[in-house]
Amino acid sequence: MNWQEKIKERIKKEQSEATALLQEWVREASVQGAEKSIQEKISSYLADMGLQVDLWIMEGEELTRHPYFVSPRSTFEESPNVVGVWKGSGGGRSMILNGHVDVVPAGDRTQWDHDPFSGEIIDGKLYGRGATDMKGGNLAALLAIKVLQGLGVRLKGDVIYQSVVEEESGGAGTLAAILRGYKADAAIVPEPSNMKIFPKQQGSMWFRLTVKGRAAHGGTRYEGVSAIEKSLQVVQAVGRLEKERNDRITDPLYEKLPIPVPINIGVIEGGKWPSMVADLVKLEGRMGVAPGEDMEQAKREMEQALKQLAEEDPWFAENPVELEWFGARWVPGAVEEDHPLMALLKQTYAAVMGESPVIEASPWGTDGGLLTKLADTPAIVIGPGVTKVAHYPNEYIPLENVFQCAEIFALTLLEWCGIDEEAAAR
Repeated sequence: MNWQEKIKERIKKEQSEATALLQEWVREASVQGAEKSIQEKISSYLADMGLQVDLWIMEGEELTRHPYFVSPRSTFEESPNVVGVWKGSGGGRSMILNGHVDVVPAGDRTQWDHDPFSGEIIDGKLYGRGATDMKGGNLAALLAIKVLQGLGVRLKGDVIYQSVVEEESGGAGTLAAILRGYKADAAIVPEPSNMKIFPKQQGSMWFRLTVKGRAAHGGTRYEGVSAIEKSLQVVQAVGRLEKERNDRITDPLYEKLPIPVPINIGVIEGGKWPSMVADLVKLEGRMGVAPGEDMEQAKREMEQALKQLAEEDPWFAENPVELEWFGARWVPGAVEEDHPLMALLKQTYAAVMGESPVIEASPWGTDGGLLTKLADTPAIVIGPGVTKVAHYPNEYIPLENVFQCAEIFALTLLEWCGIDEEAAAR
């Protein structure tokens, strides 16, 4: 029996327990600020597996003053990070398996067919907030380690399992792990990719635009200047910028995405009274950043697009749009397609799935960009989750994909980290 057959058989034996564990994780409502319970459980589980466990609260100026640090909160007392290291015997390549436990809020519960944190299983799909994004991927990574341990494997290289917080707000958890010294020769981030391989991940930044007008009575609105009407011109300018930025993207990994790096206006607030000309409008949005693109350059392009409004309307010359960068930010990441981990993932994917993988660029940001850029740890995204249900009501994950990913990850770890045959013989 070869290694793949052994791994497949072992996964079958572990499926029931692994499914129950994933249900337990999904039943933890680990929204931002409430991750402590699940992290302590994961910490104990990793310790029982014999991993070297590091459970800590993120703090300190090295983190909070770092240029890549973003967070809507100042304390992480209820949101510890967890890292478990499966030490290798030496001489092999190391691997980080990075996933986050923070989940977005459930939203309107009347839109859910079941309790958002039920972990209900129907027709092979496990339902609940965080099932796809990304506790299912975390479970697949953990199961890969457990299966290899159960087969008596000793790897040469270290495997570093990271269960981090704060990804949904910009990656402070992974940043803290990097600053704590956790780096490796490569990383896999099992975010929901529909089983596609994403060697490149889009980055993004949140922005706020303040558009000024001049108040007047609604009955003589012609004596005022409507900030609402002016904001429409601003939205059009942003749309033109989006088109310009995307027209120059020729990367074939983006050919299936209608808009590779969108600029989305997600919030509009303005006006205070129906019978009054609005004198202020606030727009908030998200600007996509292409892999390999400098984030500061992307900011400058937005600034320039807004300045050009003065050329078409004198109002903006005297009342320029105010631009503020705030809140969440995800660093873009890119790994070349000839990287050895890419070749290996293609190979192990084909062995498990019986077909070649789909290779694309991700339409959203992940913590992979931080690992690639800041930790010098090339990160590739592949995970079992369903992209189109992440952050939606009735979020679910197909359990079959979880176990398929676990098999892919286990085979990848064997080859990447190397098997210590002598240790196994002992």
